[in-house]
Formats: sequence, structure tokens, C-alpha cells
Amino acid sequence: MAIPSDPILVGEPAGILSRIFQPFRYRDFSLMWGGAFTSTVGTWMQQVAQSWLVLQLTNSSFYLGLLGFLADLPILLFSLVGGVVADRADRRKLLLGSQYTQMTSAFILTALVVADKVQIWHILVLVFISGTGQSFGGPAYQALIPGLVKRADVPKAIALNSIQFNLARMVGPLAAGLAIAAGGMTLCFALNGVSFLAVIVSLYLIRTTFLPEKTHDTVLKGLRDGFAYVKSRGALWQLTVLGFVSTFCGIPLLTLLPVFAKDVFHMEATGYSHLAATSGAGAITGALLYAGLSHHQRKASLVLWVQMFFAVLLAVFALSRNLTLSYIALFLTGVCLITLFASVTSLVQLGTTEEMRGRTMSIFMLAFRGGMPLGSLTVGFLADRFSPTAALVGASVLLATVALGFLFSNSGMKRL
Repeated sequence: MAIPSDPILVGEPAGILSRIFQPFRYRDFSLMWGGAFTSTVGTWMQQVAQSWLVLQLTNSSFYLGLLGFLADLPILLFSLVGGVVADRADRRKLLLGSQYTQMTSAFILTALVVADKVQIWHILVLVFISGTGQSFGGPAYQALIPGLVKRADVPKAIALNSIQFNLARMVGPLAAGLAIAAGGMTLCFALNGVSFLAVIVSLYLIRTTFLPEKTHDTVLKGLRDGFAYVKSRGALWQLTVLGFVSTFCGIPLLTLLPVFAKDVFHMEATGYSHLAATSGAGAITGALLYAGLSHHQRKASLVLWVQMFFAVLLAVFALSRNLTLSYIALFLTGVCLITLFASVTSLVQLGTTEEMRGRTMSIFMLAFRGGMPLGSLTVGFLADRFSPTAALVGASVLLATVALGFLFSNSGMKRL
């Protein structure tokens, strides 16, 4: 195994902000962050344009839910195998294969739109292919992050990685609005394809890697060992359940955002991009707050109260017909959602060993990411069957019920 035990740190922190951003003092972390940010901006540009294109082609909330379901379905199907592979292979090479797969899918969609041949089934197939690439790259990426910084800086690194994702979630939709105005949805898809080059270059430049010891164990045995490890540590198992419920109930807000923009507030694509950017801005704020509070000793109890607040805000947004109130609620849901995600992910990362990290993270991702397509599909169906408002209110009730259950139980997770 060849992950440096003492990653290179340039300088020492000299204040609160310096401590929050300390992971940027590590060369490899900075390279990975920059590459991932550029690529994720492109991904969000495509997601905004893609959702609007699906709405134009079908005018259906169900198809939006189906799009989200198929994008993340490969996480359910392949991420466990991806976790075993991440513990047995060079994680950089695995990530490179993932990036090339997603880049190819983006360029194929670009060509279909340019040729005016795109159909709904094309989009659904391509998002599934991209999701398959992510299902193998995701566990490898999550397992690689702790090796880029010292252990004490892992929570900050995870928070900053969340900032990367959510800064891109704010910048990407705004960039998508500009790109759509300048060159149509085709430009968004093309720029997404090009953006994958940034993370590919960063992967070739970083020094940190993971070369596992050779094993003759089967993939099935590796999977069994991973589940046995997580279940033997009750707090890890409980965090995995919490991660599933959080994404199952929380991500549908983003899935149904185009419907609220179009049907409730009568916006066009640019207005929808502003709503998406507002949620992203809240997420950035939440990640910064979490990085500043990463020294808090009772992170699990804190995150359960954040989940309760998020459930209330989710219902407020669903019921609001005032645009200003909706923007405020959307911003605050972004704060809560990313605080929740970063907290749970940090606790899982700190609770596992390097040899089991790929499998532990793949099991967590199966639940965490698996909640996204199942939530999107379920809430999308309920939105079509009843209304988008009723669907989100139902999700908020479930979210609050689970948080209360953990808070008033004798859960070992609360002692973390």
C-alpha cells in the first residue's frame, strides 16, 4: 500500500479562516479540488439544460423523476463492486476510467442535439451510462480524499470537497443560463464534455495513490467482509441508514425544482437556473459553517437537529407561493442539506480503516446515493399522482420522523 502517511503540508494555519481552508495547503488536495470543481461546474450545466430539455420533450414530472432515478440507479447496482475494486486497484486509474466514460456520454448527447435527433430514450440511456462510470469512480474518489491530507484535517477536507461540489452547483446553473442564452442547450452539453479534461489532468499530476496488497479472495468474499465490518460497528451502520433517509427525502427538492419554477412561479429556464443557484449558495454557506465547527465533539446529535430544521424548511418551500419566501427557504435548505451530508460523510470516513475504506464508502454510497434515485422516482410519481406540494410535504414528514426517532432512541451514533 502506497498512500503517504504524512502528506506534504505547506505552512501552518494562523487564524480561523486559515484553519478552515488548511487542506488547500496540501498540493495534491488542491489539484484534485480544482479539477473536480471545473468538472462539476460542467456537470451542473448539463443537468440544468438536460432537465429543461426533458421537460420540453415530455412535460412530465414523472420523466424528471425517472431521469434522476436512472442517473443514480447504477449506484444501487454497481457501487458495492466498485468499492471492492477500489480496495484492490490503483484508485487513480479507476477514476480515470470513470471520467473518460462520462466525458464520452456528454459528447454523444451533444452530437444528438446538434443533429436534432435527440429523443427521451437517448437521454435516459446516456445518464445511465454516466451513472455507471460514477458508480466505480465514486468509491475510489471518496477513498482517495483522506490520503491527500493528515487525519486531523479530514473533516475540513470533506467540508471543502462539499464546497467544491456546491460552489459548482451555484456557478453551474448560472453558467448554464448564460450558455443557453448564447448558444442554446447544445453549448451546455459540449462544455460539460470539455470540463472532464480538468479532473483527468489533475489525476495525472497528483502524487498520492493507493496500491493494495494482492489478494486471491473473490469479489463476493470482499463484499461479505465489507458488510461484516460495517455491521460490527453499529454507529457506521446507523450513519448509513441516516444517509439513505436524508437523500431519499432531501434530493427530490432539487428534482422537482423545474416544476416549481415553471408551474408555480411561471419562470423560464433562466429563472429555474436562479433557483438552483440559490440552493447552491446555501450549500456553500453550510459547508463553510461545518468546516468552522468541525471540532464540535457531538457531531451526530448536532446533525440530527439540523435534519429536523431541514424538514421544516422543506415543508415551507413546498407550501410557499411567495417568491421571496421561497428563495429564503431554498437558501436555508441548501445550508442544512450540505451540513447534514458533510457531517455524516466525515463521521463515516473517520470511523473506518484504510484497508476497508473503499468497501465501507461503497456501502455508505449505496445507501447515500441510492436514496437519490429512489427518492426522485417515488416523489416524482407522487407529484404526478397528487401534486408537487403534497409530495414534498410527505418527504418532510418522513425526514422529521426519522430524526426524532434517532434523537429519542439510545442510538450509539449519538455518542460520536
